[in-house]
Amino acid sequence: MDSALRLRIKYDNNEKIEQPIEWLKESEIVAKYTQLTNLTTLGKIFALIGLAEIPYAEQLPQTQELITFVNQHVATSEGFSYTGKLEEIVPCYNALLLEAYCRLGLGNTPEAQNALQWIKQYQVFEREQTTSWAHKGICKYGGCMKATPCYIGIGKTVRALLTYQEIVTADDQQVKHLIQVGLDYMLRHQLFRRLSNQKPISAHITESMFPQSYALSFTDLVYIAEKGQLREHKQTQALAALLLEKRRKSGGWKNEYIYKYKGYLAFDNRRNDSDWLTYLYTRYLK
Repeated sequence: MDSALRLRIKYDNNEKIEQPIEWLKESEIVAKYTQLTNLTTLGKIFALIGLAEIPYAEQLPQTQELITFVNQHVATSEGFSYTGKLEEIVPCYNALLLEAYCRLGLGNTPEAQNALQWIKQYQVFEREQTTSWAHKGICKYGGCMKATPCYIGIGKTVRALLTYQEIVTADDQQVKHLIQVGLDYMLRHQLFRRLSNQKPISAHITESMFPQSYALSFTDLVYIAEKGQLREHKQTQALAALLLEKRRKSGGWKNEYIYKYKGYLAFDNRRNDSDWLTYLYTRYLK
């Protein structure tokens, strides 16, 4: 088991951790991030999102370099834009980086708060609703907020808000409200099914992957169900059944999808059990 995961388990269990930087130095995953060079803006975004899953990663020089880059070239006065252009803010990347900033201890920074305010003002969680966001970037890739809002954007936003609520503050009533509205919408879909034919809503939504990419994955849905306290809800029973179906004879789970982009690093391969997924899924089933 990689030392980064051992560190994550201790962190999640609120155990005392002395000299976390030494754990990070021993990690093969962290070493792979240090070897990344010549990344595009998207590559740097994915690298930061991955590193944010590792506690105390903000102490690493490469993480600080990525944060500085994102602050200077991705953060805007309205939220995070994967191109750096304000008019091209889209829900999924704005939410991905908001969650990463929360995990890195930056949830109260102006950059993160701008991203949160964008969600509060412009994200829609229901069909036939219109956003007051005037720019066209949200219409580029199938239409993030047309008559039927992009389910990926909703899922990533709900996930980010749940993380914000857990790590930054549980006292923001508007965040609580938006989480509930988003969860209600997702529960009508049993988290992953189309209403029309019960088939998976999007590519990779029933596939396990870690860490996150822009795609909404099965792993994201399990996280949302856990943090949203939905394990006993009747509309998550199909998710639970699929989770058990995916368990291997060894008792673990494996990566089913690895996003291919320089800067995105899967924490485990697809051949063997994934220590990270097995930890996360076993925790959900307890």
